[in-house]
Amino acid sequence: MRGLLVRYGLAMTSVMLVAFLVPLGLLARSLAAERALTGARQDAQQVAMFTGVVAQDPSRLQATLLAVNGGARRTSVFLPDGSVVGSPASRTPAVDLATLGRALTARADGGVEVLLPVGGPAGTAVVRTFVPDALLTAGVMRAWSVLALVGVVLLVVTAFAGDRIAARLSRSVRDLADVAERLGSGDLGARVAPSGPAEIVSVGAVLNGLGDRVAGLLADERELVADLSHRLRTPITALRLDVDLLADPAERAQVGAHVDGLVAAVDTVIHAARTHDPRLPAACDAAEVVRARATFWGVLAVHQGRPLTVDVPPGPTPVDVGAAELGAALDVLVDNVLRHTPTGTALALTVHRGPGVVVVAVADAGPGLADGALTQRGRSGTGSTGLGVDVARRTAERAGGRLEVGPGLEGRGARFALVLPSALTHS
Repeated sequence: MRGLLVRYGLAMTSVMLVAFLVPLGLLARSLAAERALTGARQDAQQVAMFTGVVAQDPSRLQATLLAVNGGARRTSVFLPDGSVVGSPASRTPAVDLATLGRALTARADGGVEVLLPVGGPAGTAVVRTFVPDALLTAGVMRAWSVLALVGVVLLVVTAFAGDRIAARLSRSVRDLADVAERLGSGDLGARVAPSGPAEIVSVGAVLNGLGDRVAGLLADERELVADLSHRLRTPITALRLDVDLLADPAERAQVGAHVDGLVAAVDTVIHAARTHDPRLPAACDAAEVVRARATFWGVLAVHQGRPLTVDVPPGPTPVDVGAAELGAALDVLVDNVLRHTPTGTALALTVHRGPGVVVVAVADAGPGLADGALTQRGRSGTGSTGLGVDVARRTAERAGGRLEVGPGLEGRGARFALVLPSALTHS
């Protein structure tokens, strides 16, 4: 941007210089020629005053010719008898034309001749003053050099001033871009000190207002999440008391462990909502997470008479997602199957490697999806909030992957696949 503005200023200045300096240069050449011809006419008129009395006082004419011929111009007098007085010169057609009584200026070899006829008793004499080309262009090169120097100085001044103005303008725009980038990366405290033209100052003020608005909205959302999480404390406490009343020690321990997990999840939500710490890079073994979650959900699958298939490759399958995040995404996908498909519907959890990616999928053989917008936030098609699938989608996208939806087992039902970057590609 800075270079573009400087080049634009130089282009405009160049146009102005061409528009003004070229005519001035041509005018300087015209004035030099006119000055030389004016001097030649004066010489010719001075000599013409004594040409008519040359017979009575030839010495006066000779003295005048000697005086005017002291410079670069040369003056001659062609007398009616054909003789030439003054600077030697050849008779030209222009001289013959001047004998007819017409004063004129004509081009000759090496310069210009100024001809002035003078009538007398013996006939018409012609005073000829020759102006060489060097005298016609005297001072023109110096004038052109001065004009060129002025043009160069103006271009340098324009480039310097344009660079200073462009630097200030580009610095203001760069500050806006930096703050916008910081806001986009999550630094909601980033603000710009508006500077530059009024339009850029206005954009800076709007950007600062946008940052304040986003920060306020996120703070309200975090407070809402934290408040809702705190409200879960009462039913969780009641649930824990009910667990303590169970007679079977094994059942009490198992349900108590689930309640402890729920308490830990609520604590995590509260901490995340309060602190809003930036997410740190994480990775996990997708196969290990799938096996663990399959074990957890297998009990309920057996209870509902659902065939559960788990297909994971041998060895580690690292992905750029934390184990807790991947487990939560799998939980919502499996929970959707258990809640929205008939009892006895088959369920499969699979993991397979692809070129640079690992695909973690949950598939079923149920009736399939009634709404193609299921992966959008707030859209489920089954009366629920639709946030579960959205959690899985956002988990995949935060890791640089995606959530794919397609047909499920044996061409029936649905298949939700988390396509995640393989951690091996970054090591």
